[in-house]
Amino acid sequence: MSIYEFSARLINGEERSLSDYEGHALLIVNTATKCGFAPQLRELEELYKRYRDNKFIVLGFPCNQFGSQEPGSDEEVAESCQLNFGVSFPLFSKIDVKGEEAHPLYRYLTKEKKGLLTADIKWNFTKFLIDRQGKVIKRYAPTTSPSKIEEDVKRLLT
Repeated sequence: MSIYEFSARLINGEERSLSDYEGHALLIVNTATKCGFAPQLRELEELYKRYRDNKFIVLGFPCNQFGSQEPGSDEEVAESCQLNFGVSFPLFSKIDVKGEEAHPLYRYLTKEKKGLLTADIKWNFTKFLIDRQGKVIKRYAPTTSPSKIEEDVKRLLT
């Protein structure tokens, strides 16, 4: 099994199969624009721009499960991400990343790479690095800055 077996709705409402990203290295992140870690969106965008020509893509999955820090509509989230952080990487429609209603992609990600004490996502900006074959390589804590992930990304792209 790989992440290519899943699909999700883009923030504009279009259904997207993750198989569309086959052959790319990916960084999948649950985001929230009202979170204290929201400035990471700018760093994620910089990482995306730096390596997108080498088949690297950041995928953002807005989520309102942690402190209600993503309360707006998909349109409001998209606007905030673009205006405040310059986000141009793909954003998806808001999802749940834990619990009964967790998106199947996140059930898979957390099964493949568990966190420190639990498999559950504990907060916004948990990151998963995916290789070009769709395999989950590494999980990063919300506090891990995207700039600290850059060396791992470069290794995947060589």
